[in-house]
Amino acid sequence: MTQDAPVGGNPPDDETTAAAPADGGPPRTPPADGRGSREPAGDAPTTGGPGWETAGDAPTPGGPGREPAGDVPTDGVDASDFEAPGEVATGSGRFGAPGRPLRRNSFLVGFTGALGVLLAYAVFLGVRNAAGILVLVVIALFLAVGLNPAVVRLRSWGLPNGLAVATVALTVLLLIVGGLVALVPPVVTQSGQFVEQLPSYVEELRRNEAVNDFVVRFDVMEKVQAAANANTIGRALGGVLGGAQLIFGTIFRALTVLVLTIYFLAWFDRLRHLGYSLVPRSRRRRVQLIGDEILAKVGAYMVGALSIAVLAGVTTFVFALIVGLSYPFALAVVIAVTDLIPQIGATLGAVAVSLVGFATSLPVGIACVVFFVLYQQVENYLIYPKIMRRSVEVNEVGALLGALLGVSLLGVVGALVAIPVVAALQLILREVVLPRQDAR
Repeated sequence: MTQDAPVGGNPPDDETTAAAPADGGPPRTPPADGRGSREPAGDAPTTGGPGWETAGDAPTPGGPGREPAGDVPTDGVDASDFEAPGEVATGSGRFGAPGRPLRRNSFLVGFTGALGVLLAYAVFLGVRNAAGILVLVVIALFLAVGLNPAVVRLRSWGLPNGLAVATVALTVLLLIVGGLVALVPPVVTQSGQFVEQLPSYVEELRRNEAVNDFVVRFDVMEKVQAAANANTIGRALGGVLGGAQLIFGTIFRALTVLVLTIYFLAWFDRLRHLGYSLVPRSRRRRVQLIGDEILAKVGAYMVGALSIAVLAGVTTFVFALIVGLSYPFALAVVIAVTDLIPQIGATLGAVAVSLVGFATSLPVGIACVVFFVLYQQVENYLIYPKIMRRSVEVNEVGALLGALLGVSLLGVVGALVAIPVVAALQLILREVVLPRQDAR
């Protein structure tokens, strides 16, 4: 006679039989390992049916004949069946489930490494051959980042994006044309006057006894005649053709930068979002905040640099009118353009204008030197700190080193982009690198 198992409990380990079920079926015999019945409590129906495999007394989800995890079926199964819980599916699923990865044998590793080396060398050759175009792209991106705040301001006033970009681009084009109109006529006029007065200069030199003695003593005329042969003329023509090529190449590069800048301005938001979407989702928010801060600093630097350059040009124009320099507007444009170059630009412009002043008269030249010395002191210690340090906040030593490295790498372009790059590196160092080092 069997003994009923207590309600809500398990039969003792030494029992060999259990109570018969209520439906009068055969008695349930516990398994040999003594772990109790595998039937669910309360005679609940078993999910799945026959053919289930068990792992740790738990049925494996799926249908009949489903093998345990690890054996991946090859057909008739959707790709989502093999995704881990919480894993995001990749791809659209149109082309089936991804297969198993290739086995990493020595041949495959070596072949992949060789392909990587060849690809890296091909990229190096491509970058070296396209270095000129890449520099133009960098300049256009820099200008687009600097001009984008103006586009945003115009859009906040109700203008559409296309009209705002067209307005900014037209303004920049008018400024460039105005600078060329101010510079080209004086250069052409002075060159023509020099050519016209060249015979008189030669005649005055011939009347000078010291010059005549020098010509006779060193046989200058014979050497000049010997040098004026076919080879010299050919080299001169080559120089003329090279100069023409330089002029047309400069015009082409300027137009290329202008067109690229307009396209980057028109697609600025989409390009920015595309760049942020390449970052993993877990880090995208932080990268976006840091990236927007860098873009804001570049834009603030452009606005500040243009403001300082315009102020220097206007001041020089007023001074040139007071002292009576020729072509005051052209000299003001020269000062404004050279003042955009960090560290050395203002000095170059001051030297150029001072030479024009000395060519006019000695007192005017001395007045130019005194004026630019005083103005640069005011600009360096009063104007520049108030405009730049609030927006860019670049260390002076870092700005100087960045300008020197930029000039050595990219020339004038490197000097222009040096301070924004230093500001970006300084922000990344302060917000990313140093906190990581402190957390270790």
